[in-house]
Amino acid sequence: MPRQLPAAADLFGDLLEVESPRTQQRPRLKALEYLPGLGVTGMAALAAAWLGDHYGAPLMLMGLLIGLAFNFLNADTRLHAGLGFASKTLLRWGIVLVGLQVTVWQIAALGWTSFAVIGAMILLVMGSGTLVSRSLGLGAAFGTLAGGSVAICGASAALALSTALGEKRVNQAQLTLVLVAVSAASALAMSTYPLLSQAVGLSPEAAGFLLGASIHDVAQALGAGYSLGEVEGQTAAIVKLTRVALLAPTLLIVMLMIPKDGEAKPGAPPVPWFIVAFLVLTAVNSMMVLPAEVARLAKLGTTALLLLAVVATGIRSPMHLLLQQGWRASMPVVAATLVSFLLALGAAILLF
Repeated sequence: MPRQLPAAADLFGDLLEVESPRTQQRPRLKALEYLPGLGVTGMAALAAAWLGDHYGAPLMLMGLLIGLAFNFLNADTRLHAGLGFASKTLLRWGIVLVGLQVTVWQIAALGWTSFAVIGAMILLVMGSGTLVSRSLGLGAAFGTLAGGSVAICGASAALALSTALGEKRVNQAQLTLVLVAVSAASALAMSTYPLLSQAVGLSPEAAGFLLGASIHDVAQALGAGYSLGEVEGQTAAIVKLTRVALLAPTLLIVMLMIPKDGEAKPGAPPVPWFIVAFLVLTAVNSMMVLPAEVARLAKLGTTALLLLAVVATGIRSPMHLLLQQGWRASMPVVAATLVSFLLALGAAILLF
């Protein structure tokens, strides 16, 4: 049967396009493209969760290492769509859900002086990472990524900042290196900072401030705080969540300061949708008391989404570029970690 010509009123062939079985199947086929990559990412994430639960290992570090172990699968192009979806879209939704874990009142409980000190520390730590990176010839964008991950919330901040900076400024190998370095530094800080706070003779409030203001990962900051006592744990939680709450404005500042390039889509809003959604959920969480089950599911969802993003990032990382980075590429994270600890220690002594 010959192909039917479009009707006179159908100037662009829209009727034929709608009636075409091939066109009707296209969205479904598009969704199916994500399944292989998401399936591999999900299995690797479950393995990381099992290791973290049974051996007490840092969850994000386990996810990243397992992702790197499966890096050879990136050669299969059938996985690319799902891996890209997990490392970008799922990451953004994970950032959105963080908004349900912080409130304006938690920040207010610290007092404006402590809040201003924490904000200044974030800027100084990010600046130190940027300066060291530029001095080593690694670029300002890489230093912003390294310093920001240390200054705010470790791997979660690194993933969020990489989204703001774009892959033209920070490639997958550089992101993976920062994730490895910041996860290892956070694990070391969780083990040593409580002992150092006791050796210095800090008060419970001052020790909690030190741990919450300097340890990178949220769970590890809280774990270190509560290992010393209830007061230390509560103070560390408030300080750490304040740093997390400053993630959205930090991302906004970074996006406004960096020059635009061809990576941005024409007509794209100046503020990404996930930052707006983060702020909206933070406002909702501040204005009403959410059920405990909602808060628990939000925390679980955040952890799961960020873990999937970390695993996918490890799988997608170009290993040949990662191996070329050398020891110098970890120096911005090391320098930012030292600056963060010294600033937090000085602030804890002066404020408490």
